[in-house]
Amino acid sequence: MNIKFNFMIKKYFFSIVICSMFQTVMGAESSKSIKDSIRLDEVIVTGSMTEVNLKYLPMTVSVLNSDKIENRYESSLMPILSEEIPGLFVTGRGVMGYGVANGSAGGISIRGIGGSPNTQVLVLIDGHPQYMGMMGHPLPDAYESSMTQRVEVVRGPASILYGSNAMAGVVNIITKKQQKDGFNTHARAMYGSYNTFSAEAGNGFRKGRFNSYVSFGYDRTDGHRINSDFDQYSGYAKLGYDLSSHWNTFADINLTHYNAANPGLVTKPIIDNDADVLRGMTSFSLENKYKNTSGALKFFYNFGNHKINDGYYSGESPKDYLYHSKDNMLGASLYQSYAFFKGNQVTAGVDYTRFGGNAWNEFTGKNVDIIDKHINQVASYLNVRQVLADKLTLNAGIRADYNEETGTEWIPQTGLSYIATESTVLKAIFSKGFRNPTIREMYMFPPQNPDLKPERLMNYELSVNQTFLENALHVDFNLYYINGENLIQTIMQSGKPLNVNIGKIKNYGAELASAYRVNGSLNLSANYSWLHMKYPVLAAPEHQLYISGQYNRARWGVSTGLQYVHNIYTTIGEEAVKESYVLWNVRASYRPAKMFELFAKGENLLNQSYQINDGFPMPGATVFGGVSINF
Repeated sequence: MNIKFNFMIKKYFFSIVICSMFQTVMGAESSKSIKDSIRLDEVIVTGSMTEVNLKYLPMTVSVLNSDKIENRYESSLMPILSEEIPGLFVTGRGVMGYGVANGSAGGISIRGIGGSPNTQVLVLIDGHPQYMGMMGHPLPDAYESSMTQRVEVVRGPASILYGSNAMAGVVNIITKKQQKDGFNTHARAMYGSYNTFSAEAGNGFRKGRFNSYVSFGYDRTDGHRINSDFDQYSGYAKLGYDLSSHWNTFADINLTHYNAANPGLVTKPIIDNDADVLRGMTSFSLENKYKNTSGALKFFYNFGNHKINDGYYSGESPKDYLYHSKDNMLGASLYQSYAFFKGNQVTAGVDYTRFGGNAWNEFTGKNVDIIDKHINQVASYLNVRQVLADKLTLNAGIRADYNEETGTEWIPQTGLSYIATESTVLKAIFSKGFRNPTIREMYMFPPQNPDLKPERLMNYELSVNQTFLENALHVDFNLYYINGENLIQTIMQSGKPLNVNIGKIKNYGAELASAYRVNGSLNLSANYSWLHMKYPVLAAPEHQLYISGQYNRARWGVSTGLQYVHNIYTTIGEEAVKESYVLWNVRASYRPAKMFELFAKGENLLNQSYQINDGFPMPGATVFGGVSINF
């Protein structure tokens, strides 16, 4: 589609922005530097199961902390991740809400790998898998910012630790936990364009060894098109208890209920294509942490209830049935790490998962069964990390993953990290990712095929992490090459559609991320990703750039972000269509009292006309305002 200013003007505009940021960085070099302790020395859990310093891990991990999340005033995590994480992209089709339909909004891809619908990126909540039992994909509407303390994203395969679906990477949502004794309560309400309203409230509490966190949220919008309305209720609760200085336990529950309407293609609107969805997750964890060993025993249970009206087109009659399904996934994991000598850590673990459910079409007076099936899978893994001379860290591991439908898959991974100087870390990794076919692909609707095999890919990656200006400026750069096979695609055979393992992946590219803390008031950041695909897929940009700045002074705060997306496929095949666009967002806040904040934000302020999903034009300029209370 046409952009409101041509490509040459865009390049000139971006040159000015980048040069201005560069001049700001260089000009501030003589000013007092601010130590930033969460860069090369940041501790994460997603890449190794147990807490480990990021500089010792060979894979590429991005971390989104609470400040970034809270300052965005977004109820959903997905728009924030799509901008802040290089190489990660999330599709959209409206002002709020994603829905569940194949090819709809909320599809997550990392480096051009995401699947349809969204089965190749694994979403976790505190390390627990979140995909649907039969369809095999996550539901982005269930991932609220109000319950989130931080997000860790592994860009690249993480199947050695997390098994199926982690072939492109992992998004691990780490929930809030009250750290200090007493109460901490937060509430926020926002209203804006298209009668959009969002409200959330959360409370953290700790007394002695006991801690808790509870949050609630409500979101609704009329949508920017007819039949694109959305409303959602969500709630999260976590209770924790420190049994001793070495042992702790917690249990949590997360519930989300939403109604989402799909308006259909703008050239072919659909009527009453509505989804009524309930998703839930509950888990229990017993964790230990000693000087030389740490680990956990975890149980989880996910469930869903879906009622979907397939809708009808103008001139047709409404369908005489409703689709219903109930799915679930239960699992347990046990892992333990042990340091046998200096610089050594050996992690061993076992996982068990049972997933599936039943689906049926409800006609007047009767039900017609579609499927009732569950699948069991069990896995074990071993990973060894060894630091040599405080400089070189070697990582190697292997996983054996058994699925009762597809058999055993072996997943190796090896890598190294070299601390060249206090401010420079070099990394290299070879890793395998895989995904088992879902129940939907094997047994449900045409083109189902029970003989499908797992999808596989190999990832090769080099990266460098560099800090400047006494850790005030941090830069990550990486190159990668991905070669995959056995991707599940649909072909016509004997006049009928059939799922078969014929797809391939050959992707390579580069990613750059930087963050600069100029002083106590001003923070700048930027990320860029370039992706080349031999076999194009939908909704994976060739170029993606995001530049942002945040300034806080006394009671005032302002932040802005500029996102440039170039050559994203909205249609593939002989008549492939690519889209390019620029989005500019601005947020401002004022705090008249310590516990009280007023804020406003504007999105797509350039009023760009663009599509991410073909036939679903995105909203133009939108504005929102609200209030936050903290006490």
